Amino acid sequence: MVFERYLRREMRAAILLVLVAFLGLFSFFDLVHELEDLGRGGYQLQHAALFVLLKLPGRAYELLPIVVLIGSLYAFTMLARHSEITVLRASGLSTRQLLGLLARQGLWYALATFLIGEFAAPPAEDAARLLKLHYTADVVAQEFRSGVWMKDGSRFINVRSVLPDGSLGGIRMFLFDADRQLTSIQEAKAATFVPPDTWRLQDVVQTEFTGRATRVSKLDMVPWRTELTPGILSVGLAVPERMSVYSLYVFSRHLEENRQKSDRYVIALWKKLVYPLAVFVMLALALPFAYMHDRMGAVSVKVFVGIMIGILFHMLNGLFSNLGIINSWPAPVAALTPSLLFLATAWSMMWWVERR
Repeated sequence: MVFERYLRREMRAAILLVLVAFLGLFSFFDLVHELEDLGRGGYQLQHAALFVLLKLPGRAYELLPIVVLIGSLYAFTMLARHSEITVLRASGLSTRQLLGLLARQGLWYALATFLIGEFAAPPAEDAARLLKLHYTADVVAQEFRSGVWMKDGSRFINVRSVLPDGSLGGIRMFLFDADRQLTSIQEAKAATFVPPDTWRLQDVVQTEFTGRATRVSKLDMVPWRTELTPGILSVGLAVPERMSVYSLYVFSRHLEENRQKSDRYVIALWKKLVYPLAVFVMLALALPFAYMHDRMGAVSVKVFVGIMIGILFHMLNGLFSNLGIINSWPAPVAALTPSLLFLATAWSMMWWVERR
């Protein structure tokens, strides 16, 4: 239909404009933040600019639902201001038909959100992280001073540093028996990965505990077969919200198989699955503004309200994730609650506008 093409064009233009503006604003802030690291190692301005550029897919993923809200809200407000929505409703366009139209439009934005979050943002984030590590001559480190701690069956592994090329430095492995008694400690200066499932430990000092005796041996090289590939190790160092659905699923399964807490990664997995659906919630929130017939001004006020709603949604998403981890809530509850709350708000607003 003609009106559907017209509305789609107006929404697309407004959403694209808001997305470009937001990405430009956040890129500027990111670049200012990166200026603090200029001069570390070989990290120069062009590297900082490339780092910020590689962060853009992740920023677009985070902002898309909020951008859809603000862009569609602006488009609806302008249509309402010129009485075009009134004309459409007088011509027989019902609220249900308008919701169906928005749902069809939202499907494309939801699909774009999922594809960016799954296939564009994670590899770009990894590339940005490795770029900065390479030029600042840093290593990948965990928040603990002792390095990264992982569990692999009956072994507890401590890795002091993970280098950008995937090799390891300063490895210690503690092996326990079925009675949880420490049987051996292996210390290696470095390790390189040999696909598909073997690490080559170098300069190994092995301490074995047998009864009341202790035996120490030194070896040039020891193979170590494990499921802990460089990919899984890098996942363990990444922020869960920046990871792909597949990586979150693999790593959460690994944690569960080793009887470790996986709540944070399972909740992040559900959030990744649910987040694209937030686009539909944002469109439903924007629709009531189309029925407000303000001819004089108020456009900036409504856009400001849209920005505040978007910020509140982003904050509640993070809040319920943390509450879910702290209180061991089911992952679907922690992931779905913010969207359901805002959907209920959208329906309440629509009911109130319809009654006027």
